[in-house]
Amino acid sequence: MLAMNYRGPQRVRIDHKPTPEILHPEDAIVRVTRSCICGSDLHLYNGAVPDTRIGTTFGHEFTGIVEDVGSDVTKLKVGDHVLVPFNIACGRCAFCQQELYGNCHESNPEATAAGGIFGYSHTAGGYEGGQAEYVRVPYANVSPMVLPPGMDPDDAVMLTDVVPTGYQAAEMGGIQKGDTVMIFGAGPIGIMAARCSWLFGAGRVIIIDQLDYRIEFAARYAQCEAYNFRDIGDPVVFAKRTTDSLGADVCIDAVGADAAGSAMQTLTGRKLKLQSGSATALHWAINSVKKGGIVSIVGVYGPTDTLVPIGNVVNKGITIRANQASVKRLLPRLIEHVQNGIIEPKALITHRLPLEEVSAGYRIFSEKLDHCIKPVLIPPSARM
Repeated sequence: MLAMNYRGPQRVRIDHKPTPEILHPEDAIVRVTRSCICGSDLHLYNGAVPDTRIGTTFGHEFTGIVEDVGSDVTKLKVGDHVLVPFNIACGRCAFCQQELYGNCHESNPEATAAGGIFGYSHTAGGYEGGQAEYVRVPYANVSPMVLPPGMDPDDAVMLTDVVPTGYQAAEMGGIQKGDTVMIFGAGPIGIMAARCSWLFGAGRVIIIDQLDYRIEFAARYAQCEAYNFRDIGDPVVFAKRTTDSLGADVCIDAVGADAAGSAMQTLTGRKLKLQSGSATALHWAINSVKKGGIVSIVGVYGPTDTLVPIGNVVNKGITIRANQASVKRLLPRLIEHVQNGIIEPKALITHRLPLEEVSAGYRIFSEKLDHCIKPVLIPPSARM
């Protein structure tokens, strides 16, 4: 089969790899119909995530048609068109029982934090990802969901990560009616978090980024205020000035390890890799939120130490909430929102590329070319 092949930092190519097979009675084999390149894939692409091994296939956002199922699979059948959450969850462990599907203890037993994730290095279980023609899906009775009748696969693939992560970012913020919400990062997750903040009753939503085309897109799609941090000066000072010196009620870090804006953080976190990425956005979020406010973190950081102003967290009485999105928990509600026209996920997709052009897709997305917001890869069989 054709599959993306990681060859080292900023080097990916399309290659031929063996078609996956059933390895466990609860497995399914899925023929991919859509697969996204995610902003967090760029952390892998840039060499920022430990134990990202040569030969790995990335891709944790995909839909597809069930081609084969293990003997214990009862909830899927061959021919079903499914969306597959990026969390690999067993459904049985103590964390899955709490609906913390992103923290599954069985799918990634060597880790103390994250559960298994498709195509996201051996720190997330070493599973092959969906930027391929076929994928082996473990625990197929648990997370995969059959597409509702009439759902566009472009909408469905965005429900595997982008929509639930943006929604949970807003949910973790504990937004109250009339709150001011400030979001750092106008990538797909930040834009979706801004859109979803209104659903929780926000009175004002502000998004901060550095690229004008993303700022313009966010303002239009999420109907929010959007600013370039290079134009407003210090974002923390701006946050105080625009909130009567109090700070935002809720701040969301939707950037993570690749944040720009601080020479020191960029040097230590992105160039020298002395910490698990540049924590600039997290600094801004902690320092921009009001005393007693909430900081919600969905931006991806590596598993090693990160330099953050923890003293400010303590002295301001800030609550920090963070996690991988529990996609399975959120899907019923989000599917309803899509069907009712409250959220239009596919509107974030700006580039649809053949799987064979995966290398170009990474370059376009990584270098922010051609006003790219979200790229989707389409395998040959899905183009027939």
